[in-house]
Amino acid sequence: MINEQIRDKEIRLIGEDGEQLGIMPTREALKMAQDAELDLVKIAPTAKPPVCKIVDYGKYKYEQMRREKEARKKQKTVELKEVRLSPNIETNDLNTKINAAKKFIAKGDKVKVTLRFRGREMAHMQNSKHILDDFAEALAEVAVVEKAPKLEGRSLSMVLAEKR
Repeated sequence: MINEQIRDKEIRLIGEDGEQLGIMPTREALKMAQDAELDLVKIAPTAKPPVCKIVDYGKYKYEQMRREKEARKKQKTVELKEVRLSPNIETNDLNTKINAAKKFIAKGDKVKVTLRFRGREMAHMQNSKHILDDFAEALAEVAVVEKAPKLEGRSLSMVLAEKR
C-alpha cells in the first residue's frame, strides 16, 4: 500500500535515510512524504501500529524484485532419482546400479531404490531384502538411509540421501 491507500489512523514512520521518526497520524506522514517528493509505503502492515517508510516507490519495488531474484538463485531443488532392481540381480549389475546412485547423490539428489517383484518372486520377498541392505551398505560412506525399506504393493523401496 502506498500514499492514499494507507487507511490507518496512526503509523510508525521511518524517514528516507532510515531513522525512526516515531508514531504519528497518517496525514502528517503523508504530508512529509509529499514535501520530500517521495512516496509513503507501508512496509510492515501486521505491526501495531503499522510501519511505513518514506521512499521512492519505483526504486523500492525494484530493490524488492532484485532481493527475491537473488533468493531464488540460492535455492537448491532436490530431485528424487529412482534406481530399480530385481530380486535376481547379479553382483556386477548391482555394482553398476550402485555407481549410478553414487553419481546422483554426488549431484545432491536423493535416490529411491526400488526392488520390484514379479510373479512368483512375490513368494520370496523376505529372502530378497538383503539386496537393499547391501545397496545401503555399499553407499554408507556417501549416503544415509532417509526412509527405511518398506513394502509398497509389489515393490520394496527405500530412500537414500546425501550424508551431511
